[in-house]
Amino acid sequence: MDTIIGMRTFVAVAAHTSFTEGARRVGISTKLASKYVGQLEERLDAQLFHRTTRSVTLTETGAAYYERCLPLLEQFDELEGLVQEKQSELAGRIRITAPTGFGALRLVQMLKPFQTAHPKVSVELHLSDHHVSLVDEGFDLAIRFGALKDSSLVARKLMDMRIVCCVSPAYLNTYGEPRDVSALSTHNCLLHIIAGNPDQWDFKGPQGHMTISVSGNFHANSPLAVANMAADGLGIGRVPLYIVQPFLDDGRLQLLFEKEEAKVIGLYAVYPPSRHLTARIRALIDHLATQF
Repeated sequence: MDTIIGMRTFVAVAAHTSFTEGARRVGISTKLASKYVGQLEERLDAQLFHRTTRSVTLTETGAAYYERCLPLLEQFDELEGLVQEKQSELAGRIRITAPTGFGALRLVQMLKPFQTAHPKVSVELHLSDHHVSLVDEGFDLAIRFGALKDSSLVARKLMDMRIVCCVSPAYLNTYGEPRDVSALSTHNCLLHIIAGNPDQWDFKGPQGHMTISVSGNFHANSPLAVANMAADGLGIGRVPLYIVQPFLDDGRLQLLFEKEEAKVIGLYAVYPPSRHLTARIRALIDHLATQF
């Protein structure tokens, strides 16, 4: 057993208190993960885990070893990165987490040319609309919208995204077009509930910033669900532009109040400051910044 592989396996199992999940994180079988950890314990002549049929917890020695392993593995990754910088080809795995809708639509389009140019780089993309801890879950990079809430992370801004009002021609034919933003309060508005105040829509007015209280009979934590319902004529939605762009292109939706739009959200590449950016991760961030 390679000692580095054993250490990586041990750290993954310890981080998730599970041989099954730890094995999945490093891309091996549970049986092999157990074997590697057992060989590591034999090499160290120390027990690293308390094992029961229901749980896996670190021993006191294991906890101390875990704390020492983390910086050593990061230094090893840094060493690999320095070597890779001297090579013509990038290689290795990058674990990324991103919002479901954006990741499935726009991000994969941007990843394709990167992976074509660097076929030895393996990308593992995890899509979720919920906050994911980069350190605890072992991710190298997160693509996130909005202000950085965790001050312990580092963020690089990739772009600004407009938040737009959208509606189908069928809805307008049935209910008429709102004469101004204040009229939205009389229409069925489709609410994206993952936002902080989904029923408060911000706009620019003649006198400056204004907030319109809206309501409706459909709420979703997915902006794509809102766009689909708007395209079906249920009501007026307000979501990021990237979500509605395909609907705008084929005419199923159109924009309302473009001149009054008051909100944009930043898109960021986020990573832990303690994690050295290997050549492949730096190259991917630079690629995304250029693409967006």
